[in-house]
Amino acid sequence: MGVDEAVITRVVMLLGGQREAVLAEAGRLLQCSHLTSYEKAGPRVTAERLEHLYDLVISAVHDRKLDGVVAHAEEVARERYAAGYDLSEVQRAYNVLEEAIWNRLLASVAPEQMATALGLVSTVLGAGKDRLAQEYVSLASQTKAPSLDLSALFSGPQRF
Repeated sequence: MGVDEAVITRVVMLLGGQREAVLAEAGRLLQCSHLTSYEKAGPRVTAERLEHLYDLVISAVHDRKLDGVVAHAEEVARERYAAGYDLSEVQRAYNVLEEAIWNRLLASVAPEQMATALGLVSTVLGAGKDRLAQEYVSLASQTKAPSLDLSALFSGPQRF
């Protein structure tokens, strides 16, 4: 059973029509999070990043293809990792956009279409967040961290 095309069209039209409001809300939510790396980047850069991700979400819902969001997540992971961003900061940016989109959908979509509408958006952003985390962990595991001897923290005959 496929997704109702009318719901997809409704979500795409709603997201397109609510673009400014969604992005403004996401920007406010991110700013209220007081994330050091995003504060250093500044509001203009942060807004541009949210706009780009938002446009990718709309395209992915419209086309029902995750390639663009996944490729973007990989690129973002590499860029933000190299710039010293914490993974939780980048995940927060995805989460505030999802929250702002959900708020608009909850206020505008008919109850019988809600599960599909929210599912479409959550699937797209979830795929992006998943790939972002995978790439981040992959990059972090390539970095040599100093080894710590934690055996002194434990007592008993079995030492590690």
